[in-house]
Amino acid sequence: MARLSDIIESFLKEMIIEEEGTVEIQRNELASKFNCVPSQINYVISTRFTADKGYYVESRRGGGGYISIKRLNIDSDNDYLMHIITSIENRISQLTAEVFIQNFVDYNIIKPREAMLLKAATSDKVLMLVPVERRDEVRAAILKNMLMGLTVL
Repeated sequence: MARLSDIIESFLKEMIIEEEGTVEIQRNELASKFNCVPSQINYVISTRFTADKGYYVESRRGGGGYISIKRLNIDSDNDYLMHIITSIENRISQLTAEVFIQNFVDYNIIKPREAMLLKAATSDKVLMLVPVERRDEVRAAILKNMLMGLTVL
């Protein structure tokens, strides 16, 4: 049985498709529809509709709390990779890097074999000689550089 978060995510994705890439919802109305608290809606949006997954979210105060979700129009794999490269900060944890990499596989940007190589190159195991306080910086640099290499293929 699907979890409520999965159901809400699917509902929003269907709305985005129907509305040709952009949807504006009212948090309280959506919470009423799914018989949940508005914070559940916030959780789904903040975890499932992120920049690394190709979405732009804008929250508007007043009038019941409207939220606009826009699917980024990325024409090519290279555009998507460049979007991710620019959205990665100067530091990235191993877990966050793995989430990005899995999204690349899910969106057919890279093959599972390439994902395994990216994960291996950015793992704490490989970075164990780097001081702990610098690992996330080195990992971000490695990941960005490897992704740049994929954009020229």
